[in-house]
Amino acid sequence: MSSIRIICPNGHLGFAPLKTESFRLAVETRPDFIAADSGSDDIGPVPLGNDSCASPRAWQEHDLEEMLLAARRIGVPMLIGSAGDTGSNSRVDMYVQIIRDIAAKHGLAPFKLGWFYSEVDRELVRAKIRGGSPIRGLDAREDLIEAELDATSRVVAMAGVHPFVKLLEEGCDVIIGGRSSDSAIFAACALHKGFPEAQSYYLGKVLECASFCAEPYGAKETVMGEITPEAVSVTAMAPWQRCTVASVAGHAMYERSNPFHEYVAGGLLDMTDCRYEQVSDKTTRVTGMAFVPAEDFRVKLEGSGKVGERFVGMAGIRDPYTIANVDAVIDWARRQTEERFGPDGWELHYSVFGRNGVMGEMEPLKDKPGHELCVVVQGVAPTREMAEEVCMTGTRQMFYARLPDVKGTAGGVSFVLDEVMQASPAYRWTLNHTMAVSDPLELFPTHTAVVG
Repeated sequence: MSSIRIICPNGHLGFAPLKTESFRLAVETRPDFIAADSGSDDIGPVPLGNDSCASPRAWQEHDLEEMLLAARRIGVPMLIGSAGDTGSNSRVDMYVQIIRDIAAKHGLAPFKLGWFYSEVDRELVRAKIRGGSPIRGLDAREDLIEAELDATSRVVAMAGVHPFVKLLEEGCDVIIGGRSSDSAIFAACALHKGFPEAQSYYLGKVLECASFCAEPYGAKETVMGEITPEAVSVTAMAPWQRCTVASVAGHAMYERSNPFHEYVAGGLLDMTDCRYEQVSDKTTRVTGMAFVPAEDFRVKLEGSGKVGERFVGMAGIRDPYTIANVDAVIDWARRQTEERFGPDGWELHYSVFGRNGVMGEMEPLKDKPGHELCVVVQGVAPTREMAEEVCMTGTRQMFYARLPDVKGTAGGVSFVLDEVMQASPAYRWTLNHTMAVSDPLELFPTHTAVVG
């Protein structure tokens, strides 16, 4: 086969619904595969920790229905990775059931459904540690210790191409994956058809976020990638978008400390010598990528652990003197909370929007706040009742803060809402590590069934 074409309709399936016009235009070109990623750790540690979705089920069902009906109509495989935002076992099961329900709803002819799981038993990780196989930290983290493992609620491993390729080799028409490397979902299709690793992984990298590799910016539009043994070409399918040298190269370089290196399970995609060429108004062609196999096979682990229950409060500040002394106001509220609850067993987090609420200490203009501020307060504690009171104290006491030059009795703080609002429980990332395995499929059990 001299080339294959893959379309990707959504860079995070279900996070917002795919745009049907560009998707249906892409389907009419009769691609060889339809694929999409459905997960990200950009959504934070909460969905993984409490085993939930960050996206409404209706949006996920919408995208899955559009993709499944199109794939079955033109008779090509459909692949989904990181089901349900996190790729946990329950999210995979949810997607498998959605596929079954859509097939029944539309009376689809029988097809082969495959799926794999990605959750990892904590005791397996513990055995690796005790057996002398370190769980190595990423992004300057220390190697994993058992205390941090004990603080973890749920662990998923990030699959490479291997379970996808296995299920394709078994003849699956639809594949639902657990937590997966974004690029692996697409690279697996190309590797299954015999294309080189370098071009296959670059194909995955450029397609993973759909129309993020096109301009002008517009999310959830479909793009199409074509691979040959020498090159990858990517084409925008929305009539108003183009895949340009700038947009494709820019997407290839984002979300990593080294813009030219993309690590996957089993190796490294090196984009240092990539060459980009505008071959038509809507298409850019890329050559020069390389793949460097890893010396040992390591799989990334993601883990999330519960910190406590959480409530959120909001306060607005317009008074210039209070704005100038906002840190003293926050310190006052924190001290009042400590008087009530003692120094330990609770947390208060303040985000000051209008000063540095987005970038924190990285904000270059934090000494030049705006003329009004919004302070978002998060109170975290072991129980719902305590978290509510911690948050309420930490929010309301800002109103009563005593500043040196305040003469009146009225506070310098207003409240967006009189009450504080219950939020999801607070979780934190506990694992961002890699673990050595002897078999690329060791952590990813696969299953198949005939549906329809």
